[in-house]
Amino acid sequence: MTTTSTVIPPRLRAGRAALAASFLLQGVTFALLVTCIPEIQDRYGLSDALLPVFLAAVPVLAGVGSITSEQLVRRAGARAVLRVVQPAVCLSLAAVGLGRTLWQLALALGVFGLLVGALDASMNMLGVGLQHRYGRSIMIGFHAAFSLGGIIGAAVAGLGSHDDLGLPVLFGTAAAVVAPLALLAGARFAGPAELGDAVRQAAEAAARSVPWRPLLPLCLAMAFAYIADASVSNYSVKYLTDGLGSPEDVAKLSYLGYMVAMLLGRAVGDRAVQHWGAVPVVRGGAALAALGFAVAAAAPGPWAGIAGFTVLGFGICAIIPQVFAAGGRLLPADSDAAVARLNLFNYVGFLIGSPLVGAIAAGSSYRWALLAPMLLVLAVLPLATRFAPAAAPLPAPAPA
Repeated sequence: MTTTSTVIPPRLRAGRAALAASFLLQGVTFALLVTCIPEIQDRYGLSDALLPVFLAAVPVLAGVGSITSEQLVRRAGARAVLRVVQPAVCLSLAAVGLGRTLWQLALALGVFGLLVGALDASMNMLGVGLQHRYGRSIMIGFHAAFSLGGIIGAAVAGLGSHDDLGLPVLFGTAAAVVAPLALLAGARFAGPAELGDAVRQAAEAAARSVPWRPLLPLCLAMAFAYIADASVSNYSVKYLTDGLGSPEDVAKLSYLGYMVAMLLGRAVGDRAVQHWGAVPVVRGGAALAALGFAVAAAAPGPWAGIAGFTVLGFGICAIIPQVFAAGGRLLPADSDAAVARLNLFNYVGFLIGSPLVGAIAAGSSYRWALLAPMLLVLAVLPLATRFAPAAAPLPAPAPA
């Protein structure tokens, strides 16, 4: 990573704040969609058997959108792509709430997936460019902003369910509020004047060939963590409503508690790693996440289920940032390329997690389905040694 002076220009600080706002708004949008899955099923008559298919299609199309956006960014720049894509994501959310037939839902979710992939890629490209200009790690702060947005979105969804607003009003109002805010944030995004060649340099670094083999254990850890995350995002609310008989407004607290725990955990995560080291923190996080799944699966009622998903959030939050940090330490000369490669397993986790839990739930119950991601997150325990910083080389022996 390039180094800069400690004095950060005001326009660069403004660009960082604007991008953090963009991450927050995306957290709101994503939380509104995933916490309203039961209402979407009811509105469109979507069966439990078809639900995993629709949910799996979103990360597949997001991957397509992410790859496509790389070409657009090369031509127009990350700032220009993000300015267009984020308001469009809000409109696609509104479209999900307006349709009535399955083909309309498929079309709306398909557009949402493509746009979210492009949004995710352009946001992170711009974030990496800012990080290069800052000369130090600032990416975790952006993802913490996403967690805060998830809290807001889940709370709004819960209020909307409590007041029986319905999807057209809830999603339409959210789009009407979030889209203009996204346009306002976009006006302050950092561009060539602030970033110079930082985005291009980061993209070139990410495109360089790096070896797969040393990264594979970290890739697996990332996939297992995102399988757990996808399980909560897509099925926590549905499990509480269908499995535990919870009212829909209370059920949305499962995702809210998860995101609050993620935010709090990320706020203290760096200090925990500095105090205990990465390996104990990752091991403790994996064990805590598995405990959260176990509590949720065995929950006798909604509030115990909410507690389980909250515990799960505290566990998962420790793993994902440390995967990126370990990848950067493992290949310090190509840290951006390593991070880009590890980020692919975000999509792998979501692609596997939704169908896995949905298929097991259709064949048995959501209680049994939650045990599958629990076992996978426990598989992070033997991988935790890969998170240790490289040992310093021994000094050369003194000449005789």
